[in-house]
Amino acid sequence: MEVTFFEKPGCINNTRQKNIIAEAGHVVNALSLLAYHWDKEDLRSYFSGLEVRDWFNPTAPRIKNGEVNPGAIDSETALSEMIKDPLLIRRPLLEVNGTKACGFQNKLVELLLEGKDVSYLQTCPNASTTKGCN
Repeated sequence: MEVTFFEKPGCINNTRQKNIIAEAGHVVNALSLLAYHWDKEDLRSYFSGLEVRDWFNPTAPRIKNGEVNPGAIDSETALSEMIKDPLLIRRPLLEVNGTKACGFQNKLVELLLEGKDVSYLQTCPNASTTKGCN
C-alpha cells in the first residue's frame, strides 16, 4: 500500500516509524507537516474519533511552556493554532487509500503493520530529556 506520512523532518521517532512501515512492505510518501498548507477541514479529517486534547503533540514547545493547554481548548481554536504552528500537531498524520489517522497508535497503523507491537514508538525518545527535538 502507499502511505502518505506527514512528519517533522529530522524527527527521530518519525524516521523510525517510516522505516517500520516500509519494512512491512509499504511505499512511504513522506511530506513535511511543517511546510504543508493546511486548511481546517483537511486537518480536522485526520482527527476523527479523537478528543481535541489528543490532536496535540505533548512535546511541542508552546504546550511544554504552558502557553497552550490541550485540555482547555475548543476544536476551532485548536485547528487555528495548529495551522499557525504545526509543531502543535500530534504526528505522524497518515493517509492510506482515503483513510486518515493521527499518531502511531490507531487501527490504520495496526492494519499496516499487521498487529506488530510498536508501542515503543509512541513517544519521542527525547521527550523527558532537556535535549528534546520539538
